[in-house]
Amino acid sequence: MTIDEQPNVSAGGEDYTSSEGLRALLCRLHAAGPGAWQDDQTAADLMAYAADKYAALARKHQLDPWEAATAAFEAMQYRSTRKAADPWAMVTHAVRVTCIFEERGQGMLCSTQQARRRHFSVFHDAERFSDREIPLSEWHPVFHVTDEPDLDEDAGGDAAAAGRKGMSATAAVEETIALFTEWGWPAATARTAIEHVCGVLARAGSRQTAYESLRRDQHARALLDLPTKSWSALLRILLGHPHPAYAATDTGRGVLLRLLISQSQQMLLDDHDLRLAVEAAAPERGGR
Repeated sequence: MTIDEQPNVSAGGEDYTSSEGLRALLCRLHAAGPGAWQDDQTAADLMAYAADKYAALARKHQLDPWEAATAAFEAMQYRSTRKAADPWAMVTHAVRVTCIFEERGQGMLCSTQQARRRHFSVFHDAERFSDREIPLSEWHPVFHVTDEPDLDEDAGGDAAAAGRKGMSATAAVEETIALFTEWGWPAATARTAIEHVCGVLARAGSRQTAYESLRRDQHARALLDLPTKSWSALLRILLGHPHPAYAATDTGRGVLLRLLISQSQQMLLDDHDLRLAVEAAAPERGGR
């Protein structure tokens, strides 16, 4: 039975759907003492009416309608509700607040009482590592590590790793050029563009500054005869994605830094995403 179909007057002649009728019923039940709610048919009808009345509000917060009815029952026990100018308004407000914190408690994996407290309410809902398409470790600041990798020079293959630890910037540039050439860029275009980016990087002193300077440098792009798409992708691939969320990822470091921190060229060749990005950015033959 819906609210519209619910009779306005109970079998006992009490109209609990109005504020004054609810007040009268609550006062009668309170005066009857403990146990009055258990055996009173009008009280049972009132709870069914409350469950129907607050069903939409409960569903909005992923709750069962009877959970909202329980919150309404608890609100009806207070003296402040019986004495309020509009008892139904008091009940509705209490149900709304309870539904909000019930949902927050379920999201934060804590009790409703804890969710109501100010120092708990500032936290976001708990998230599983599998809840996002991008792994949590790739974007959440708590997992960002900006220290240089700790190379184990005692394991097999350490001689090569130790040798790469001291790789010069010149060697990194040459390997980057070879990488781009391998993946479809014209050799002359790759060398000219990469050397220009490295020159600006050396003068700028930081990847972020160099990226912003080169991104706005339309003159250099025109001289290199690169389309906008290729130029923008080249900067991101070489210098890394500028957004802080990517700072501790391979995407944020860029190819040049990855080579300088001892990632081998073979590791880059095995990076499928990097290969797709370089190939997609390759300029078409014949310029723009």
